[in-house]
Amino acid sequence: MNPGILYAFLAFVLWGLFPIYFKTLHQIPTLELLAHRMAWSLLFVLAVLLVRHHWRWLGPVLRNPRVLGRFAASAVLLSANWGIYIWAVNAGHIVEASLGYFINPLINVLFGYAFLGERLRPLQWSAVGIAAAGVAWLTWQNGTLPWISLALAITFGGYGLLRKTAQLGALEGLTLETLLLFPVAIVYLSALGLSGASHFGHAPLAFQLLLVCAGPVTAIPLLLFAAAARRIALSTLGLVQYVTPTLQLLTGVLVYHEPFGPVRAAGYGAIWVALALYSFEGLRSSASARGARGAA
Repeated sequence: MNPGILYAFLAFVLWGLFPIYFKTLHQIPTLELLAHRMAWSLLFVLAVLLVRHHWRWLGPVLRNPRVLGRFAASAVLLSANWGIYIWAVNAGHIVEASLGYFINPLINVLFGYAFLGERLRPLQWSAVGIAAAGVAWLTWQNGTLPWISLALAITFGGYGLLRKTAQLGALEGLTLETLLLFPVAIVYLSALGLSGASHFGHAPLAFQLLLVCAGPVTAIPLLLFAAAARRIALSTLGLVQYVTPTLQLLTGVLVYHEPFGPVRAAGYGAIWVALALYSFEGLRSSASARGARGAA
């Protein structure tokens, strides 16, 4: 088996199990947990760079205002996505959060059309239309937009758009993003500590270790994903990515007993049909491209 498939599967399984990790830390306010995630992620990726002796890229990047500006924007979107997700999990909205990652591939398609000049094929337009109908159904039934789902999909889609056109790889990009976020995180955590409001200092050792694990928990799936992306086709990667929201959905319904009745299932069903069309079109396009290269 191509090791890239294993790397991708592991990455998406780890992301799919995130609700369990964050639920374990539900006593900690969202902003404090987010700040810990920023800080420990930086320390972890710096340790990885130290082990790999991979430092030379950092100096030129820090002297390039254009690259810094782009990664500052991606860092803001990434932190917004992290914060919304942590809050959603601990507020009992795991199922709605999972919908955001089901919608995300279709948001990527729209962003590619709007910002990168990518053309959409008829089946892709159909997929987007069916997904929009599913969101409209959920909005009508609930009386409000599924804003958690849309916010997660849009922030992660915008982050992916910026990273798609960035000059750095996964490890380097995450290092720069967390380096830019670190001052905000450390000032906030220091202020909490000085005011006596920090949960870290008064927590049991096991709880402190769980917070420290926010670094590897964040970075390891990203590194596995990067390794997978270099080894397998994007169409294959796109199919495997549905492991994450599927696990999140199952966790929300089966482990934390969030409601998932027929009305919600109908809206999700429309989005799943859209994803099936989108995936079929991607596989068909890849097969046609391989056939054309073989004929040449």
